[in-house]
Amino acid sequence: MIGSLRGTILERTTESTVLIETNGIGYLVHVTPRTLGELEPTTTAFVYVHHHVREDAQTLYGFLDRDERRCFEILIATHGVGPNMAMTILATHSPRALVDIVAGSDIPALTLVSGVGKKTAERLLIELKSRLHLNILEASSTLNGPSSIGDVRDALSGLGYSSEEIRDVLREMSASNDSEAMLREALNMLGARRA
Repeated sequence: MIGSLRGTILERTTESTVLIETNGIGYLVHVTPRTLGELEPTTTAFVYVHHHVREDAQTLYGFLDRDERRCFEILIATHGVGPNMAMTILATHSPRALVDIVAGSDIPALTLVSGVGKKTAERLLIELKSRLHLNILEASSTLNGPSSIGDVRDALSGLGYSSEEIRDVLREMSASNDSEAMLREALNMLGARRA
């Protein structure tokens, strides 16, 4: 099994694949659009790899860090989520954002993923709550507790902020169990960004 690749990026395609040459062998690796943007042709790159083997195909999925690969592996171990859907989820939400979404039971954020409706999002939240334990990310996402995060998210949404703005600001929030203090801090941060 291939666990990582270090080599020269020979080419990248609009289908979010890169061709990485290592010791004279070119490996076609599927990546998220975010990762694709980081892998410039003719440069040397290192990617963590999930080597997916089926009866009829072997496919390589590449990630810039271990958390993203681990998140992908958790997603494909979830009922009804294959590699393509897992990559679509990671193309929409980073692992850190996904941990925040699951901790806050944010169904609307999950339905932003192409192909995920409300029922699928509800099922994913239930299954991922027991599976999504990214140790590095978990501490930062659970400091505030789901109820405080949910209260602030709902308030900001009611004030007209986009889900992307809300997710970004919640990831940067300092720890607090006080929803009102968190909301004030979020509004200050969002106000500074829009100024």
